[in-house]
Amino acid sequence: MRQVQAVVKVGGSLSGVRGALRALGAALAEGAQTVPLVVMPGGGPFADVVRAFDHRTGLSPDSAHWMAILGMDQFAYALLDVIPGAALALDRSAIEAAIDRHRVPVLAPYRWLRETDALPHTWEVTSDSLAAYLAGILGAKRLVLLKPVDGTVESLTDPYFRQALPDGLKVRSVGPSGWTRWREYLLPNTGS
Repeated sequence: MRQVQAVVKVGGSLSGVRGALRALGAALAEGAQTVPLVVMPGGGPFADVVRAFDHRTGLSPDSAHWMAILGMDQFAYALLDVIPGAALALDRSAIEAAIDRHRVPVLAPYRWLRETDALPHTWEVTSDSLAAYLAGILGAKRLVLLKPVDGTVESLTDPYFRQALPDGLKVRSVGPSGWTRWREYLLPNTGS
């Protein structure tokens, strides 16, 4: 079993950038041939629906949290369609099996997060924090956050992100100006 080296979180908002998901999907498949990685979906438009519904109806924090994570599962299925060689993964063993078969594991995180339930149930914890948390559990060395805009990690992540980020995990936020070279952040001897 090859050890997971990187978690690549694909921001759900990228679904609103024409052609971005297909281009990044092809690049993820190519990158996975060199570096054992796991793709973590954002919530994007699916989580936005939950946010709007919560704003209108006043959901409990628990309901809003789990509904938004189910939105991440929905985006995982969309990513399966745009990443050649992708395989749905619901837990660590499915991730390991996909990597062993030279497939690209796309994590649908709801089931795994229901079992661990280690993060606060608040809108201050987004898929970025969840990606950092799961990267730690998987023992990944790098976390790449693919975003629809350029900016620093601090300016583009949620308020809880630094608490969820394990010590020693190298993290990089990559927006449109870095999409053509984001794979370089996966390799051990490149910048953080």
